[in-house]
Amino acid sequence: MSVRHKSALALIVGALSVFTYAPFAVADMSLGWLAPVPLAFLFYAWLTAPGRKQAFWLGWCYGLGAFLAGVHWIYVSLSVYGGMPAPLAVIGTILLAAYLALFPALAGVLSYHVKLPRWLRVCFFMPLAWVMTEWLRGYLFTGFPWLAVGYTQTDTPIAGWTPVGGVFLASWWVGVLAGCLLLMCLRHGNLRTQLVVIGLVFLSGLGLKQIAWTEALGKPLPVSLLQGNIPQDLKWNPAFARQSLDTYATLVQASRGKLIVLPETALPLIYQQAERNIPGFLAGLRQEARERQAGLLLGTPEQGARWDIYYNSAVLMQGSKPDQWYRKVHLVPLGEYLPGKPFSTWLLDMLHIPLGEMASGLPRQPLMTLGEQTLAVNICYEDVFGGELTRAGGKASILVNMSNLAWFGHTVALDQHLQIARVRALENGRPMIRSTNTGATAAIAADGRLIGMLPYFTANSLEVQVQGMQGETPYQRFGAAWIWLLLALAGGMCWRQRSA
Repeated sequence: MSVRHKSALALIVGALSVFTYAPFAVADMSLGWLAPVPLAFLFYAWLTAPGRKQAFWLGWCYGLGAFLAGVHWIYVSLSVYGGMPAPLAVIGTILLAAYLALFPALAGVLSYHVKLPRWLRVCFFMPLAWVMTEWLRGYLFTGFPWLAVGYTQTDTPIAGWTPVGGVFLASWWVGVLAGCLLLMCLRHGNLRTQLVVIGLVFLSGLGLKQIAWTEALGKPLPVSLLQGNIPQDLKWNPAFARQSLDTYATLVQASRGKLIVLPETALPLIYQQAERNIPGFLAGLRQEARERQAGLLLGTPEQGARWDIYYNSAVLMQGSKPDQWYRKVHLVPLGEYLPGKPFSTWLLDMLHIPLGEMASGLPRQPLMTLGEQTLAVNICYEDVFGGELTRAGGKASILVNMSNLAWFGHTVALDQHLQIARVRALENGRPMIRSTNTGATAAIAADGRLIGMLPYFTANSLEVQVQGMQGETPYQRFGAAWIWLLLALAGGMCWRQRSA
């Protein structure tokens, strides 16, 4: 097969790999079980590449297909709600996918240059190269770790490895399985050994699933998770503000939890402006919290010490007790701040994004406390960055995500984000509760199971009992240090092979 034909096939297989992520399933069974198959094809393409440039190109084609299919919803935020002309939004989406595809391309180059026995290249180093570039993609230029392969494994035995080494360890095991599958197809090596490795990966994952890394803290907490279903094209319209506030006031009054959580920017104006212009709304929320002896967590834009500084914030109200605040740390490029100013300022004029230049909160902020429970709040896509979340996750008993995914309409972004949240719960051994504007508003147990979830694009309150947890998972203690250990081992193998 020529490189041109392999490139076209790599593009198609990469695009098809999106079906191994949420929400796709057959007869209620996740297609995450099939995640090793597209990777096995990619490993074959790298293994048979005639040169470094071809290995790079094949990895890039695979990545382009995967990211065009997997994050196509960026177009919706840019064009439908951001106001960018459709042709420019298409170009922007393609450019983002083309950039993200550079990371699989880099993995291809690394895989080509390592000269190890075939089984070691395919079952050890190619999975490691893939994971290294996934990790790098999550850090370079503020990071975009969406669609890490490990996220596909939330409903397979490999999920048992997630509290041990995080989502990237799950990615590595998927790569190992892909390597074994490829060797079986090529009839290279001992078939029995390959089957034993596959069996051990799944059995060890099942065994790890039986381990409770953390333990219960106190009694289950009654929680109300509110979903206002405010249309994105009306959310920041001043004429619609009163209706939006009335929607949430009604949901708060009907809720029954001791912790009531509203979504990101549920208050559609600056907090200080609300205090001055509609004091009755905030006073009503505080009164509800006081009468119920409950905590009410509200997402709101907040003005800083200067008039031109704004934060994407959350405030916990507990009646007469002092308010507790969290300011979002990891901001969204082109959504909450403009990289490359002043050259990118023209984008702010084109995109209809309110408060498009926000400030970042301090990296380490005090956790919120509610009775015997401690809350680690994260806003929007901050829960995509697992390494950052573990800093607070180990000290908290409950993880809280507040999001507004109305920017992405009726797309798979909502399901993908929910799947990511399930992995964060697994990594930290903590429940994750999510209040979103349009979905997925859900409660997730410490073992990644869904406790409850609201239908998408409905206005309602999810009433659940959430058990706070304490203790430490191996991932919280050691992070992704195992990647560096495997990298050192790979370096030793390569040195020994070269000197032999």
